[in-house]
Amino acid sequence: MTELRKRGGGGDPDSSENISDKEADGEDRLGLPGEPDIDGEGEPKPDTPEVPQSEDSTPQCLNKALEGLSSRWKNWWIRGILSLTMISGFFLMIYLGPIMLILVVMTIQIKCFQEIITIGYRVYHSYDLPWFRTLSWYFLICVNYFFYGETVADYFGALVQREEPLQFLVRYHRFISFALYLAGFCMFVLSLVKRHYRLQFYMFAWTHVTLLIVVTQSHLVIQNLFEGMIWFIVPISIVICNDIMAYLFGFFFGRTPLIKLSPKKTWEGFIGGFLSTVVFGFIFAYLLAQHQYFVCPVEYDSETNRFAVECEPSELFLIHEYTLPAVLQKTLRWETVQLYPFQIHSIALSTFGSLIGPFGGFFASGFKRAFKIKDFADTIPGHGGIMDRFDCQYLMATFVHVYIASFIRGPNPSKVLQQLLALQPEQQLSIFNMLRSHLMERGILPPSGTEA
Repeated sequence: MTELRKRGGGGDPDSSENISDKEADGEDRLGLPGEPDIDGEGEPKPDTPEVPQSEDSTPQCLNKALEGLSSRWKNWWIRGILSLTMISGFFLMIYLGPIMLILVVMTIQIKCFQEIITIGYRVYHSYDLPWFRTLSWYFLICVNYFFYGETVADYFGALVQREEPLQFLVRYHRFISFALYLAGFCMFVLSLVKRHYRLQFYMFAWTHVTLLIVVTQSHLVIQNLFEGMIWFIVPISIVICNDIMAYLFGFFFGRTPLIKLSPKKTWEGFIGGFLSTVVFGFIFAYLLAQHQYFVCPVEYDSETNRFAVECEPSELFLIHEYTLPAVLQKTLRWETVQLYPFQIHSIALSTFGSLIGPFGGFFASGFKRAFKIKDFADTIPGHGGIMDRFDCQYLMATFVHVYIASFIRGPNPSKVLQQLLALQPEQQLSIFNMLRSHLMERGILPPSGTEA
């Protein structure tokens, strides 16, 4: 509103200097809604600058093998072949263990960030902005340093206690993170130039929203992984299953449009994907819950210097007998069933992934339509960019993290121990005595007289 008042001649009396600057030097105009640009011939420009369209990155051999098919079926085969390839790669990463999965998540995060930043760079023609790309990547490093530092403090307590430099970095981690961000903030202020003020602030906001969407969510993915690989694998597989089954049901049976943002999405695909995903999640959870490798929390073993996934499975991954409701007893003629409790949780995960998860894809579709692009990039033939494949995954990761914190996880012993070890010796001794008295009262420890 302030900008409109200035242009209308009725601005603040204190803004004359700003107005004269604009009259003398002009101002970059972004072509945003409500601010139609006028080109040299008096024609209004489109609301959104044109962005170069992604090129077809399909391998030549695949194009040649499918050249006799219609574009519809050609796209179907390309998507199918690449989907099977990516799923095979996903299972290979699982086989290679937690370290490889963490590296994959970091790589995907960086690629998604690069795709979104590149769109902003091209949309707003930010080629002449000083330090824009440098600062964008610098802020990415700062935010990753903060989040991964928090992860080290939470899950690598034994390693931190053994290494003196890590103790210093963990102790002052948040202050160091703030100092790093502050340095980037100062660099941004120093980079401001008269003709590009507004554009620079647009791109500053663009970078921070991208960090919020991409980096925060990928950090939650890794935290889910540390709770047990099953909390990483099942949600990701649920989204993949829903995406595939919704596509297949929509391809073969789709007739009724679902949402205007994605004209190819249909109610038939949406409902078929939901039912298929709930069944898949229930069965897949049963298969994984039987294996210690998937259900145990991922912990760092300081003696072997590697991640350990060995434990006594919690109640969540032990078979329980449940009595069915009377209606189901009459229908199925079963009174009880034996299930892993995690299978019941998988129904909640599948329901979210099928009904709410797709809205992450709709959000991405709206974003792409706003900037008149088909895909975020052309990294994966038939699929688009990495962000095109992970738009729903990020929303799912947030839900799983909140779900675990709300219904599954208790206090983190490693984090509590880390805080205790940071106390003064007399404080530690006081806590020890209180804890010993509490355990004696509960009968877990024998009374001190008996022990003597």
